[in-house]
Amino acid sequence: MGCRTEVILFVAGWAFAFAHGGQARADQSVVNSKHNLSATGPGTVRALHEDEVCIFCHAPHRTDPQTPLWNRYNPTTYYRIYSSSTTDARIDQPGPASKMCLSCHDGSIALGLVQSRGATDPITMNQPFMPSGPSNLTNNLADDHPIGFRFDRQLSNRDPQLRSPDLVSRDIKLGPRGELECTACHDPHNNELGNFLRVTDERGTLCITCHDMKGWRQSAHALSNRSVPPTVNNGVSPARRSLSENACGSCHAAHSAGHPERLLHDRPYDLCMDCHNGLFGRDMQGVANLRSGHRVQRWRDAHDPAESVLMQRIHVDCVDCHNPHAVRDDPLGSRLSQWDIGRNRVPPAMQEVAGITSAGTPTERANFYYEVCFRCHSDNPAPVRGRIIRQRDNWGNIRRELSATAASSHPITRQARNQNEVPSLTPQARQKTFISCQDCHNNPDARQLGGGGPNGPHGSRYEFLLADRYDTADFTVESAQAYALCYQCHDRNSILGDESFTFHRRHVVDARTPCSACHAPHGVNGPRSQHSALINFDLRIVGGRRFFNDTGRFSGSCTLTCHGVNHVNFTYTNP
Repeated sequence: MGCRTEVILFVAGWAFAFAHGGQARADQSVVNSKHNLSATGPGTVRALHEDEVCIFCHAPHRTDPQTPLWNRYNPTTYYRIYSSSTTDARIDQPGPASKMCLSCHDGSIALGLVQSRGATDPITMNQPFMPSGPSNLTNNLADDHPIGFRFDRQLSNRDPQLRSPDLVSRDIKLGPRGELECTACHDPHNNELGNFLRVTDERGTLCITCHDMKGWRQSAHALSNRSVPPTVNNGVSPARRSLSENACGSCHAAHSAGHPERLLHDRPYDLCMDCHNGLFGRDMQGVANLRSGHRVQRWRDAHDPAESVLMQRIHVDCVDCHNPHAVRDDPLGSRLSQWDIGRNRVPPAMQEVAGITSAGTPTERANFYYEVCFRCHSDNPAPVRGRIIRQRDNWGNIRRELSATAASSHPITRQARNQNEVPSLTPQARQKTFISCQDCHNNPDARQLGGGGPNGPHGSRYEFLLADRYDTADFTVESAQAYALCYQCHDRNSILGDESFTFHRRHVVDARTPCSACHAPHGVNGPRSQHSALINFDLRIVGGRRFFNDTGRFSGSCTLTCHGVNHVNFTYTNP
């Protein structure tokens, strides 16, 4: 059967459908859709007198010979096309199938200008050109889903977030060589699903036909029954009631996206905050401007999903720590959740996030909490306000402080050892073989700490984004509150009772020397004999030679100057 014969039969089929409208669903027909531009059409754009339905696109005579029975003039416009740092597709100008759509939808050609009547006798319309709005894509297609590229196996092999075209539903109509044009998603003759879609977009069905976002089906965003605020899309109410129903459409727009790259309604941070305001999602705004925090609002648009985690520029964004396609809910928010009693695993809210391992190797999928933190606090460290400069200083590279060769460290990247050397550990702390970064760096009012706020190091009323008070100023008056963070794991009575170091009380209570003057919070490199028990002096407080010598269990000597007092080989022992 020749091509022209097929088209004739196709048009004949329309005519049959139009003539027997009662036998076909109304929304399956062009007649009752906005594509009926005749004077009887249901849309706001229509002809004043013309009553033929098909003539706006097709005619039996005097049509485009290259596209049988095509009755419009295709645009010769050079379009601005979609680009993104994360796309692997080789996107070109729209192909012929898309230009047929754009002959109306770029707004450049008069709607009534059809070849069968010639340029001097256009159909008179109530609006000569496509009016401004979502249907008028203009010549700027940078904010629309890309078209004009091949969706083939080579592309899906390059991009793991795309399914193989062999596995894509045949409802998606690709070209003979895998060309993806407007007609892949839209059927101009059938509006049964709305927007002339070939596959419903409810629950992201249309998008996940081609896109394979790891973790999406189990994610909180795919399952949530919460509503989506209109502020997400510049005041436009979402098409459906809940986040799960709107799914991809909650954050992404296939056309005229407010934030073109990756087709977002808005910039990533603003998009997150539109929902996470306490009304529609957990309140992150309430912790955004506390005394210390990850100041995401200062780094809008600095994050690039394609960035190298080893060489990324200094910034922090929600999506650095959370993958919106894979984030999972943790309704209990308990310390006893599975990630906390395990081996410092990433929590549900940080699934499928890139990180850096303890060996300094980038990983696409962080397994441990600290691997996410190492993105900014290891070999390319972000500056931390008020960071304490120490005797052996790694300039904020916490990965090195916690390395396997560290003289001593908190059990974050490696299992706790020699707990008998730390008699101050509380029974609860003694049961833990690992601690998480979030054990110390957290919202003090987090749900997992008994409050009602969001878990995690978003913001804190204490310096260094800490979960509790940790005074580091010299001459701090000792109290349960001043060192509450330390006393969560280290029994205060044991410390002040000199159970390990015989002069703890003299230093901490009598001399009002903070814990941080002698002990580093993460770990310390160097000879173990000189830096056991996290000994790494604060240069602001401790001067002189600054030499500590571990001579055995609870015994050692110090040579340093503190509070104007010179210690020269000052020895201590605790039997």
